[in-house]
Amino acid sequence: MRREAGILHLDLDAFFAAVEQRDKPSLRGRPVVVGGTGGRGVVATASYEARAYGARSAMSTAEARRRCPSGTAFLGGRFAAYRRTSDVVMELLRELSPLVEPVSIDEAYVDLAAGGVADLSVDGVTALARGLKERIAAATGGVTGSVGIGTSKLMAKIASDLDKPDGLVVVPPGGELAVLHPLPVTRLGGVGPATAERLRQVGVATVADLAAKPLSDLVALAGRAHGTGLYALARAEDDRPVVAEREAKSVSQEETFARDLTDRAVLGRHVESMAARVGSRLRSAAYSGRTVTLKLRRYDFTTLTRSQTLPQPTDDPRVIAAVAHRLLAEAGTQGGLRLLGVGVSGLSLYAQGDLFAVDDDPPPDDAVEGEPAEQAPEPVTAEARWWPGQDVRHDDLGAGWVWGRGLGRVTVRFEGPLTPPGPVRTLSADDPALHPADPPDWRPRAR
Repeated sequence: MRREAGILHLDLDAFFAAVEQRDKPSLRGRPVVVGGTGGRGVVATASYEARAYGARSAMSTAEARRRCPSGTAFLGGRFAAYRRTSDVVMELLRELSPLVEPVSIDEAYVDLAAGGVADLSVDGVTALARGLKERIAAATGGVTGSVGIGTSKLMAKIASDLDKPDGLVVVPPGGELAVLHPLPVTRLGGVGPATAERLRQVGVATVADLAAKPLSDLVALAGRAHGTGLYALARAEDDRPVVAEREAKSVSQEETFARDLTDRAVLGRHVESMAARVGSRLRSAAYSGRTVTLKLRRYDFTTLTRSQTLPQPTDDPRVIAAVAHRLLAEAGTQGGLRLLGVGVSGLSLYAQGDLFAVDDDPPPDDAVEGEPAEQAPEPVTAEARWWPGQDVRHDDLGAGWVWGRGLGRVTVRFEGPLTPPGPVRTLSADDPALHPADPPDWRPRAR
């Protein structure tokens, strides 16, 4: 751990939803949910207005529709728009230091010391972070980010989450434990639901509770590597370096059980939980993958893996779980399992369809302004080429975005990031004057 608060962590606030609200002025200040819009869709990001109603990432879109009020916008994603905005932010971070470690499309670490920042005092890095936040907002058309700065990646990450959205927290050297110990133990990386439950059973609810446990107890509870890691994190001991431009090869999650498990129903629940976390991490990092791998460690410590390669990449936790269930059935649970893991490899950047798949069974045309509607399977028709949130351009009416579709029609709101809220028009889905378009430019044109 360093002697100065020289590591910065930036987490852009509700990033996908924020970009949608920037580019669609009629949605500013309103609940917005971005993700799969079909009946089997999953939420990727919810705006803070939608979070107030309980919508959150990784929730089914159907559940988010039940929780959110009429008028909530449920949009498929526009990855090109998110990537363009992310690139602007990452370039601003590289002006601070050559050591920038993107964790996902909306999150990164920066080694300020490697950038030659002369004043790493608390006042110095606070002023630097305020200037960075102002430059990000100006360069992105109002997208905000929360910044944490500390003596380690652990503390910078913890700090950035303490005052969201649009927050700024600097943890001074020597103040790490005062910040860390009151927090729930689930705030530590590596403490998933299964580990949290085992810790709860031995009276550990906060990081302070964890710090009170001897190393031998944590090793017995979580295994040598994981137990030793938890012991260090509870004491704010983290010397991981900031690694520039790392490229993910795979995303995985595994659990070591306190006792050997043979119950297929219990193991199945672990598979579902791990697949959900792997899917969430893939979406966050803007990747999808083709190969699903199941890792098993049996009662006798023999370890084996089973894999299946899919015809196309996926980030869908349901697909990942289905493959992992099948691999588990093939491998068997004889004698009991000490460890179970689910992973995805063969990663690539999302194609549009991977990130926010839209069902081919479109809602009726009266399902505009965010109203949920019953969906029945229909033949693929002209409106299937349009999806909620999509950028479009009409030869006569100009630029806009798709609000709804169905019954051979498509509803478009004609507006953009630099216009007032615009009018809504319902057009024929096969209108030859209506075309898909690139994301709009949010930057004012020079006069």
